[in-house]
Amino acid sequence: MMMVSLDPRIIRCEIEIDGKMHVYEEVYIQASGQKTANTLQNECTIKIGNLSKPVRDYLITETSPYNWPRKRKRVILYAGRQSYGTFKLFEGDIIGCTPTQPPDVMLTLKAKTGVFFMSDFITGSYAEPVHLSAIAGDTARGMGLTLDFQAQDKLISNYNYSGAKLQQVNNLADAGSYNAYVDDDRLIVKNADAPLNSLAVILNKNTGMIGVPEVTEQGIKVKYLLDPQSRPGASLTIESELNPAANGTFVIYKTTFDISNRDTAWYTTAECRRPGLWRTLI
Repeated sequence: MMMVSLDPRIIRCEIEIDGKMHVYEEVYIQASGQKTANTLQNECTIKIGNLSKPVRDYLITETSPYNWPRKRKRVILYAGRQSYGTFKLFEGDIIGCTPTQPPDVMLTLKAKTGVFFMSDFITGSYAEPVHLSAIAGDTARGMGLTLDFQAQDKLISNYNYSGAKLQQVNNLADAGSYNAYVDDDRLIVKNADAPLNSLAVILNKNTGMIGVPEVTEQGIKVKYLLDPQSRPGASLTIESELNPAANGTFVIYKTTFDISNRDTAWYTTAECRRPGLWRTLI
């Protein structure tokens, strides 16, 4: 009888402590969160074990809303398997830490994308008409992000802005039929409900689909094993034998994930729309 070799999971968590990124991998890590292809902030909750007491005390104290002056504390979560390595699943700013009751030595971290830039205010304007891509580039640089501009460009007249840096993303989305959002360390601007280039997933019973995809008012909802290509804005093609009404190609507008390196959870749930549906709803 031939033995089937396992493909071990890998979860790595990098936490900013006193200005330096500390890496944790050989400890218990469980994480869940959601990401969207709109201006809502992505969220993640990470439960991590066996951190030293000084580290736990530092994070609990520094993330308290009563702590001042305010310092940015990032967390980056990587996941994957031994066969292909890891990919970045989430990057954001820690907004709170809660210790568990003894005897467990656990810490629960809550994080969101762009929190630090919600209270970092700027004022700016352009003297002449400027392309949306240029405004997006300045917005991305102001937050230390990489711009991924995949939208139809246009000239914007009389652009001026005063407010939080992160709220500029709303202005980009409101400039036309666009999706503008922060995905980890990237600012993405694309045509509404159009798929991103080079991000495509084919999902069937042989590629990790779990259960039967559900048809919704806007498209489909489907659960499957964690996949590195499944990001908001990616193209997802469903091939279901049990529910052929769900078959076709969609654009992911929301993902939720639930993973653990020592429990059973290793799932993504994607909510998707038909390409171009947004235009029929306005």
